[in-house]
Amino acid sequence: MRTLLSAFIAAVLSVAAPAFAAAGDPVIVAQAKTEPIDINRAKADELMTLKGIGEARAAAIIKGRPYGRKDELVQKKIIPESVYNDIKDRIVAKQ
Repeated sequence: MRTLLSAFIAAVLSVAAPAFAAAGDPVIVAQAKTEPIDINRAKADELMTLKGIGEARAAAIIKGRPYGRKDELVQKKIIPESVYNDIKDRIVAKQ
């Protein structure tokens, strides 16, 4: 009985332990984050990886350069505020 219980515990830990370690490991969490996209330098295909940005909006972003701040995308009416709210954490406007 003890052997069966030990085997069961070992099986559960072998499945669950990597998930728990990955969730709390700062190195793994940091690697999962991607670099923000610079709206002043990104190519159209990079911009189109953002939610709500297709060919037309990517072209409009490129045409409207340079940007002093990323929120100028909304101020210049390049993208709607709802799209901006979805992508604002994934973009920067480097000078």
